[in-house]
Amino acid sequence: MEPDLNALAVFALVAEERNFRAAADRLGVTRSAVSQTIRRLEETLGIALVQRTTRSVSLTEAGERLHAEVAPAIADMRAALDGTEALRGRPRGLLRLAVSSIAEHFLSGRFLADFADANPEVQLDITVTDAEFDIVAAGYDAGVRLGEVIEQDMIAVPIAGEERQLAVCAPDFRDRFGVPSHPSELASFRCIGWRPAPNVVPYRWEFADGGKEFSVAVAPEITTNDIALMIKLAVAGAGITFGMEASFRPAIARGELVPILEDYCPCFAGFYLYYPSRRNVAPKLRALIEHLRRRA
Repeated sequence: MEPDLNALAVFALVAEERNFRAAADRLGVTRSAVSQTIRRLEETLGIALVQRTTRSVSLTEAGERLHAEVAPAIADMRAALDGTEALRGRPRGLLRLAVSSIAEHFLSGRFLADFADANPEVQLDITVTDAEFDIVAAGYDAGVRLGEVIEQDMIAVPIAGEERQLAVCAPDFRDRFGVPSHPSELASFRCIGWRPAPNVVPYRWEFADGGKEFSVAVAPEITTNDIALMIKLAVAGAGITFGMEASFRPAIARGELVPILEDYCPCFAGFYLYYPSRRNVAPKLRALIEHLRRRA
């Protein structure tokens, strides 16, 4: 018996998500429907493809091999369907985006709200993440990241102008403990650090002196993966922190934070919307690109 091609597409989604519920949500069906489809495919092929536990889903050796074989073909079919949709010219459907948590301009409520209002048939699904991964393999239409970390085979559209990172602290902290005159002195001060995920070393603070770039591995007393918490802690006087100027700007304007070491904080290329190079860009993504260019 020949396997159902639709079942292969369902299997590919399960392999991408490693989760039956997430695959079901993307398909708009129930979890049990996805599970039954995978079971029928396994029965047809006569071999287990998926290992299921109460907490996770993983692929067997046969499942990994099958996914490696069918994933490129399914990606090509999706691209072909996107191309067909492009001929129709109406933006609609689910637009999945992976966006860096520090992309303040893009994540502003007004920018996204205006896009949603202008494109009522487009459903936005935004994952805010600082993990680095292949957005195409993960099933995203596009991503938003700093230009320096985007793969060269991607098409990148600038979101705003140059950005820079700043070291900041509360005025009260400055008055009580003073501030470093050079980034190399940061080790002597209480710092609030950032890390992208558990069990990952804190981010090294990046500076430049006389055109020469360098980084400082501070020893933060508090470390978090949440920018909003970093700002709250800094405002409360917990220490010096470091991040994108746009993230700190409202607190600086209110006088809750003051920038320090500005002479060592140069500007650099900012954030970009990026997506894979394709002959035809789907109308839903093209609408976002045009919206972005109008706002820029």
